[in-house]
Amino acid sequence: MSGTVFGTRGLLDVLGVAAVVVDSAGRIVLWSPQAETLFGYRADEALGQYVARLIVDEEHRAEATRLFGEVLGRGTTWAGTFPVRHKDGTTRQVEFRNMRLTDDLGDLYALGICADRTVVARMETELALSDRLVDQSPLGLAVLDTELRYVLVNPALERFNGLPAARHLGRRPAEVLPGVDAAPLEAAARRVLETGTPLLDLQAMSATPADPGGGRHAWSVSFYRLEAADGRVLGVAAWVVDVTERHLADAEAGRSRRRLALIADASARVGTTLEVERTADELASVVVPALADVAAVDVLDSVLALRRPGVPEQGPALFRALAVKAGHDTEALAAADPPGSVALYGADRLVTRCVHTGRPVLVARVGPEDLPRIARGPEAVGRLARAGVHSYLAVPLIARGEVLGALDLKRDRNNPLPFDADDVLLAVELAARAAVSIDNARWYQSMRNSAVTLQRSLLPGDPPARPCLAAAARYQPAQASSEVGGDWYDVIALPDERTALVVGDVMGSGIDAAATMGRLRTAVRAFADLGLSPGQVLRHLDRIAVGLEPSIATCLFAVHDPARRRCRISNAGHLPPVRLPADGPAELVAVSTGVPLGVGGDTFRTARVPFRPGDRLVLYTDGLIETRDAPIDERLALLVRLVEETRELSLEESCDRLLRELRRPGAQDDVALLIARSTG
Repeated sequence: MSGTVFGTRGLLDVLGVAAVVVDSAGRIVLWSPQAETLFGYRADEALGQYVARLIVDEEHRAEATRLFGEVLGRGTTWAGTFPVRHKDGTTRQVEFRNMRLTDDLGDLYALGICADRTVVARMETELALSDRLVDQSPLGLAVLDTELRYVLVNPALERFNGLPAARHLGRRPAEVLPGVDAAPLEAAARRVLETGTPLLDLQAMSATPADPGGGRHAWSVSFYRLEAADGRVLGVAAWVVDVTERHLADAEAGRSRRRLALIADASARVGTTLEVERTADELASVVVPALADVAAVDVLDSVLALRRPGVPEQGPALFRALAVKAGHDTEALAAADPPGSVALYGADRLVTRCVHTGRPVLVARVGPEDLPRIARGPEAVGRLARAGVHSYLAVPLIARGEVLGALDLKRDRNNPLPFDADDVLLAVELAARAAVSIDNARWYQSMRNSAVTLQRSLLPGDPPARPCLAAAARYQPAQASSEVGGDWYDVIALPDERTALVVGDVMGSGIDAAATMGRLRTAVRAFADLGLSPGQVLRHLDRIAVGLEPSIATCLFAVHDPARRRCRISNAGHLPPVRLPADGPAELVAVSTGVPLGVGGDTFRTARVPFRPGDRLVLYTDGLIETRDAPIDERLALLVRLVEETRELSLEESCDRLLRELRRPGAQDDVALLIARSTG
């Protein structure tokens, strides 16, 4: 009801209920303070006066006398509205309830309980309105006492709970609805009783007797403390709203947001490299645990071998496991094929059916008869059963119209919900995106393997033994995320115990760069045999490079002459070598840097550098020192320091140390490294 009623005053104070007692002669013997307010006369003005003369107009006295006589004479109770004269002369309608009283001496009196009719009418209206609001409200309303026992339940809450009000009254929520977890609700109600602070929109999920199917509903419950006029706590009021539809809509919207987030996450995390195994691992990591408890990525072995045609429509299929992930510690992980293993699965297997048909295979609720068609063998069947695998989904990996393999998903007791149609759509979308990356990676790896094979076939073997020179060399291709380049080294025997040392780098990557490298290396050997100076050799190479594709390359050409104890060095756009004297600190060799080969029109200068017995010369390509996050000067200084630290190591150990210290994981460029030492 309104604040007029539930304020700091009581209901009788709001109504202004007055009490007047009249003796059998009609004289006033009791006059309450409320009567003074209602009629305008003080008690000293009213007591002893004839009531009819004091407050009743002459025209109404006969009727008042008749009613007074009936109350005293018959003992009947009369209730109704009667016009009364106020002290100020105005006439007011007053609501009366009159009754006969008898004292211990047998004397008769008339008691009148009265209130202003206007106030009473307003209160009746407000009470009727409040009653209608409570009874007809679609919201459930309950009033609980301080012991949390029901004292009022409206019809809406009766419908929600499926029980009549009589089954509620005097009992606590936990007693009325044993199937509902009422402990959190009762704890919240007690906090409101203690603090007086309302608690709004407390969410709860439960099933009630109103739903015989046992369906769970979502409820929004709000609590308010009820207090008397004197501040005494009467209990707590609870408003209950069925928000099941809103909850389901919010849940579906949340699932949609999570699906979009998962797709966005997959777009960023899957296919970051051109490695088949890495891409498969990224896919499995994305879907676990967001979509499945266990995920496996298996491809057809023929796909990795680049054999065509594609999958047969029937019969067994040979799979290679690429990745397997679990969202938690589960025995189902050990039941999956380990990455790298190859397995032949018959046509009855669900994953085989998936790749044969190119369609998803969903077993929403896995039964004992399904496990043999999912597991890799009898032992794995037991593992999956013990892990509580209850739902299975396999979706094909399809790229450019070709089935590459399958994404295998399982849910165990960690996630009680089975896969549904929305999960199938999401898995298909994720598999399609990953399949393109896997397809790109497998073709790239094939081309890269061909380029690496060509590159290595064009490089020399171990450096040849020379009478006055020892040498060690290394070649490392770029990591799998980048194509192999055109880096090379060479050690060429010349007359008079002289030796040519060569390191070069063809710009670009792939088979074309490797082929260009092979042509330049062949040309270097031909020109070196002519006895030309290093600068003249580079000029001839420059003319040849102009007609090649790719046409730009860097090269460092050095000739060791043990008789003169020196090296003659010429540079075509390459990084300077490092010299480690037997009796001095390591240093970068100051060699004039010409333009790269293939630019044309430049003269390459030849420098003469002392190279005595025990001295070392380190030639390398830029893949050894260049990085994206460090200046080249800092990296060159680090190279010089490391060369100094390898003084006591063998040439082979020195090569390994430099590569280990300078080469970073995931390096995107080739490295050719050649270390030579004068032996006398």
